Amino acid sequence: MLIQVLGPGCKNCKTVEANVREALQALDMEANVEKVTDFSDIINLGVMKTPGLIIDGEIKASGRIPSTEEIKGFLIK
Repeated sequence: MLIQVLGPGCKNCKTVEANVREALQALDMEANVEKVTDFSDIINLGVMKTPGLIIDGEIKASGRIPSTEEIKGFLIK
């Protein structure tokens, strides 16, 4: 599983990454968590507002911070 956290490295982006790692730990799952900070790469991935969250190529959140519980839901579907 590939999880991409998109954003320039701001506080919100770091919060999304922390929530992703917390959700993975709570579910005892492993995944590759990749930070995407280059704006051209972010736009090419289809996200226009950061922070963004993509799981296995599917945009799950854009322009907001998904909660740990919401991310758990994304991971177990």
